[in-house]
Amino acid sequence: MGALRHLTAVAAALFMLSSTPALAELGDYSALRTVLNLLFPPAPDRPVTPGERVGEYPLLANPAGYDDGFSPGVYRVWQTVRLAPQTGAVCGNGSPYKFFVNRVPNTSNMLIYMEGGGACWDYASCSGQAGVRGARNPDGIPDDYMTLLNPGASLVSPLVFRDHPWSRVKTQNWNLVYVPYCTGDIYSGDRVAVYPNPDGGAPLIWHHNGLRNVRAVLSWIRDNLQRPAQLLSSGCSAGGVGSLVNYAHLRGDMAPTRAYLLNDSGPVFDAPVSGDPAVYPSLPLHSQIRTAWGLDDGPLAFLDSRLNGLDLGNLGTINRAVSSTFGNDRLGHTHFWLDLNYSAYSYERFHPDIANAPDTATRNALLHARWAQDTERLRSELASLYNYGYYLPQFRAVNESHCTTIIEFANADIQEAGLELDHFIRNLMEGSGAVMEASESSPDADLNKPFNPLYFLLDQLL
Repeated sequence: MGALRHLTAVAAALFMLSSTPALAELGDYSALRTVLNLLFPPAPDRPVTPGERVGEYPLLANPAGYDDGFSPGVYRVWQTVRLAPQTGAVCGNGSPYKFFVNRVPNTSNMLIYMEGGGACWDYASCSGQAGVRGARNPDGIPDDYMTLLNPGASLVSPLVFRDHPWSRVKTQNWNLVYVPYCTGDIYSGDRVAVYPNPDGGAPLIWHHNGLRNVRAVLSWIRDNLQRPAQLLSSGCSAGGVGSLVNYAHLRGDMAPTRAYLLNDSGPVFDAPVSGDPAVYPSLPLHSQIRTAWGLDDGPLAFLDSRLNGLDLGNLGTINRAVSSTFGNDRLGHTHFWLDLNYSAYSYERFHPDIANAPDTATRNALLHARWAQDTERLRSELASLYNYGYYLPQFRAVNESHCTTIIEFANADIQEAGLELDHFIRNLMEGSGAVMEASESSPDADLNKPFNPLYFLLDQLL
């Protein structure tokens, strides 16, 4: 049986080599090394050191003998990796945390993709009663999460969908790490909250444990996979925020030769604590999450220790701080000007004129106005940063015009400049010089596109 398994592995290697781009890039293995990797899976080459196992947010490992479910010699399929409580990882409801790995034998390069979803800070939004506007996966993560039965994860984006039929990107040939979202805190919190039940029942004990979950995932990667020559941190919505706020320690502890950030629709806007909400519309939201998720009790200090120039009184300074700290990395941000999803999270529960708008049209106009106010300030700041680009189309008729990189890269275009989203992604990950800056001035071309039945169907499913 062992000989048959080896022959099967060699045949699989030859198939993969025939479908691999002829021109190798940084991080790619030779043909011989690829075959050998199939027969003898490569061991980790930069495991966590004893010194990294201690400290406020250490890199903790599963206990000896713990079955994490990972098989090093299995390639091109999603594997469930289970983390023990000793790693510090746990979902919001207290259930074990899991993430997913899809390995290839022909490169060390890696995408760490953080899942999107809602945010929560009370009983309704954390328990699941608030639906899609609340925490994602309030009941925890099932083992079979990355199957075709759950396309919202396994097929969410061309970035993680290896065989996407028309949107192509080089991460489809990389090692993929999918980090699911179950803590409602945009991968940043560190607080056990007790939320009273408004119906008088038992309170909800909720673990806003996002930061420790990411640290545990990173520890496992270091102890089980090879150091990536190229690393992309990405995600959409809450995952986009997660890819940004965790970039410093992911990038620092993974130590890739080249690193990239692609934050899709998870902007962290300027919001100085002493500011005026009329000028900084995201300030009430930032004030809420600082308390609810315990950001001022450890996570922000940890972030500050990894970044140059972060102002703890203004979460929006993270963009400039990441750019300054990692001046040789290529960083990118993208979202739609007419986003009605993240903008609703950001403003609707905090600005009375929006919450009490007399009709949908008025509500949407108020959301767009504040979103434009925040977006223009962010665009102006990123325009001053050489290594941090932006791509801001106007509108796409799916998912409330939220998340440019999900489903496909098509229709997230800037027609007036002749640009498609994949132009921006290729510039980010393959270009040189300043990262592309592109912003669409008018929504007319997008609003006049013909009806898209696929988008309509997906919206009904969502």
